[in-house]
Amino acid sequence: MTRPYAPGYRIPPDLLLKAYASGVFPMAESANDPEVFWVRPETRGVIPLGGFHVPKSLVKTIKRGRFAIRFDYDFEGVIDACAEQRAERRNTWINAPIREAYVQLHRRGHCHSVEAWCDGRLAGGLYGVRLGRAFFGESMFSRERDSSKVCLVHLVERLRARKFLLLDTQFTTEHLKRFGAIDVPRSKYERMLAEALEGESVFNP
Repeated sequence: MTRPYAPGYRIPPDLLLKAYASGVFPMAESANDPEVFWVRPETRGVIPLGGFHVPKSLVKTIKRGRFAIRFDYDFEGVIDACAEQRAERRNTWINAPIREAYVQLHRRGHCHSVEAWCDGRLAGGLYGVRLGRAFFGESMFSRERDSSKVCLVHLVERLRARKFLLLDTQFTTEHLKRFGAIDVPRSKYERMLAEALEGESVFNP
């Protein structure tokens, strides 16, 4: 279910957090479209933290130590990279109001990035929203092979270590299913969300 948002209007950070707590998140038709709409899927993608699977080929990549992993080092660089047009994706749902809102959440400590660096360059990353004991994955990007996948592994390691309960991926893709992502009906998701919102986990020390 979607509901349009006022064209060109700013998304107040408090409203955005309330939306996530209700199982709703914003999207835009494209980066140049000033409108935002709210999404509440009938089926939600999640990665069960206890059922996360790392492909053997990726384990080898991680052991080689090619990427240096950083958290919240260049959050704005990550969200801008996620919004970049690429050959395989000509449009992005990250427009100006969405970017501004998530940067504000980051400054409040509710939005975080996981970053893969190589030779001093940002090679890949992901970002998402933290609320209670839930982490809502928003977007990821790769400029070098496997960089965003390595970030996902480090994200899950941190969520497990910090006693998070829910990793929301919004939707599932064949890529995410390789890591254990599953689809759950809205009613089940909302029960999972309610449990995750009881208590508080800290993403960064």
